[in-house]
Amino acid sequence: MTEIDQFIADFASFVWGLPLLILLIGGGFYLLIISKFLPFRYLGHALQVLRGKYDNPDDPGEISHFQALSTALSATVGMGNIAGVAVAIAIGGPGAIFWMWVSAIIGMATKFFTNSLAVMYRGKDSEGNIQGGPMYFIMEGLGKRWKALAVMFSVAGLVGALPVFNVNQLTQAINFILLEPNGVEVGLGSNLIIGLILVTITSIVIFGGLSRISKTVSKLVPLMVVMYFVSVLIILFVNFDQVPYYFGLIFTDAFVANNFTGDSFLGGVLGGLIILGIRRGAFSNEAGIGTAPMAHGAAKTNEPIREGLVAMLGPAIDTLVVCTLTALAILVTGVWQTSDQNGVSLTAAAFNDAMPFYGNYILLTCIAFFSISSLFSYSYYGTKCLSFLIGADKKHYYNYFYILSILMGATTTLSMMINLIDGFFALMAIPTMISTLILAPKVLKAAKDYFRRMDLKKKEVLETSN
Repeated sequence: MTEIDQFIADFASFVWGLPLLILLIGGGFYLLIISKFLPFRYLGHALQVLRGKYDNPDDPGEISHFQALSTALSATVGMGNIAGVAVAIAIGGPGAIFWMWVSAIIGMATKFFTNSLAVMYRGKDSEGNIQGGPMYFIMEGLGKRWKALAVMFSVAGLVGALPVFNVNQLTQAINFILLEPNGVEVGLGSNLIIGLILVTITSIVIFGGLSRISKTVSKLVPLMVVMYFVSVLIILFVNFDQVPYYFGLIFTDAFVANNFTGDSFLGGVLGGLIILGIRRGAFSNEAGIGTAPMAHGAAKTNEPIREGLVAMLGPAIDTLVVCTLTALAILVTGVWQTSDQNGVSLTAAAFNDAMPFYGNYILLTCIAFFSISSLFSYSYYGTKCLSFLIGADKKHYYNYFYILSILMGATTTLSMMINLIDGFFALMAIPTMISTLILAPKVLKAAKDYFRRMDLKKKEVLETSN
């Protein structure tokens, strides 16, 4: 088992090398520049679209803008925000959070482009149903000669969409917060029981299809974000005198890497810190990976740019808000320096420090919401990948494989699970980013046309009212 763990770790380190860093961050920065910072200039309009101002039930697609964002967020606002941030701080110290922020800011532009393309170049599966996602915009936008890229994304997506990390961390949280303090012996047996309970809950929802998934997560996501948000604000209030110092430390440590304990990269610890922050940022908000376009590609809309604008809100909510709150909670309580815990257990230690007796249980409730909702969305991503590869009539077979992987996630180590998903996320990012960079001029042309039409409508409304 140790050899397998090391092999997966080596594989993840290899694929997350300099070329991928340039492709994800360099490519995302290029998209931000050529769009003239469009994601930040139209935040207000994006919120109007999200609230349903432009919804039309007759538009093609399966779900609303809000349900599409909720489905995507249920996969991204999850254990990456709680456990992923803790992993980043445990290895890289406060400075790793700065590079997660960089990843998110650039990721907003990446998400705008990838999700606009998901609607602009929707394809049809073998049953004739309209579908979106990198595999479809590669085929429809670039042509059949690029099919190898679409296949590469779909094959990698079969593993990248597995819920093993979230299950692993939920199991660890239940053991650390609930079972061990109450004298229950934890081990393979208890982990299997947790896995079987998650299998039952997940099966009820995912075999109901996208409609049931989107309706479920559109109710869960706002609730779990608010609950977590309030809990962390309590921690920050209790330690308010420490907040300015540690907020500043995120910036200063980003360039000196005093607390970095991971493998060096580019010949120094600063490079290692940067790649750690980018990896954890990509794991958290999934910008450039290609998962979110599969959800947003199913939105009811005829306007690709609208869906791109809604999707770009994801990294802002996910990393700039939720991840920052988690990081500050861990930093101001000091547990990152005094505890030998990692992953979700480190976050639990922060909650317990600030809110003894009940803080852990609040976190466990949040974790349960985060983890279980993400289980629903990732299954949808995997079925879409399998549908593209072997036909829509066989996509349901993925759910059986998916269900079995829940048991694997519950009974294996954190390092193995996080490296496995990291590695396949990297393989998914390669075709997603290459095709997005090639098709970017098409998105810019569509954006120019869309905002011109919006400006004309505003003028017409003003003239009518006058």
